[in-house]
Amino acid sequence: MRGVEYAGYGDTAVESAVANSLGVSATTRRTMCSCSAFAMAGDGDDTQTGYGFSSGRAFDELDATRAATDAATRSVRLLGATKPRTQRLPVVLDPLVTRSLLAIIGAALGGEAVLKNRSMFVGREGEQVAAPGVTLREDPTLPAALGASNHDAEGVPTRPVDLIAAGRLLGYLQNAYTGRRSGAATTGSAVRGGFKSTPGVGARALYLEPGPRAPEEILASAPGALYVQAVSGLHSGTNPVSGDFSVGAEGLMVRDGELAEPVREITIASTLQRILLDVGDIGSDLTWLPGGGAGMTLLVTDMTMSGE
Repeated sequence: MRGVEYAGYGDTAVESAVANSLGVSATTRRTMCSCSAFAMAGDGDDTQTGYGFSSGRAFDELDATRAATDAATRSVRLLGATKPRTQRLPVVLDPLVTRSLLAIIGAALGGEAVLKNRSMFVGREGEQVAAPGVTLREDPTLPAALGASNHDAEGVPTRPVDLIAAGRLLGYLQNAYTGRRSGAATTGSAVRGGFKSTPGVGARALYLEPGPRAPEEILASAPGALYVQAVSGLHSGTNPVSGDFSVGAEGLMVRDGELAEPVREITIASTLQRILLDVGDIGSDLTWLPGGGAGMTLLVTDMTMSGE
């Protein structure tokens, strides 16, 4: 280890109230705190960084040791990374990467994006859009979700909403306006940046229904694969209308079901539509993260890894 690039702590307390002339009156309050670290590891001219974090509702729920250990482990195991040959192979996504991927998919499932024809899911209600084992749910009523709330930004009670069930698209997230425009009811998914802004549509607690297998079991089921630890250029490399997906990545090869040599300067590519259909396994390691969603280990059975 060469040092710590960054170490931080943050906490938030949110209290909101909504009232209107129709008799709606609702309040909610929640807290959140987190600690994180970026560690630097080096070997000669080779320097790698790794990220670790811990989050919870209260300070005593944080595990600073785990955050520091994860940061150190993630940086050290990338030392000596090389550029692999281009190939198609299964890809295992780290929970942090899965959470970022779900955020893009969740935005494409927003009623506002659908009304403006800015979503790959336009007109696909009832279709099989993902593998049969995929259930994507938004549920702000879960106390463990860091974005949990008993009402949305319009005072509508929140509730569980299955967007995709057994791979089939059931519907979209809606606020009162988009629900009315599309002929559907609100799903209690109104969000806003502050009391001066108009309500938009967004997820507060989006997650995939976890599977039964631990991350180690998923790795063992994919003896020759790529484990993606982090991605870059996610928003610039993803098109939620066409579904094109091509982002920079770093991680480790999987050999005989275990993490092996590190790789760098690679690009992983597919389409969001294909990724959903190619989900081969969903880990049991559901982890609630700041930002309105959860992550877990995810196996995608076929992607292109571009290297040399």
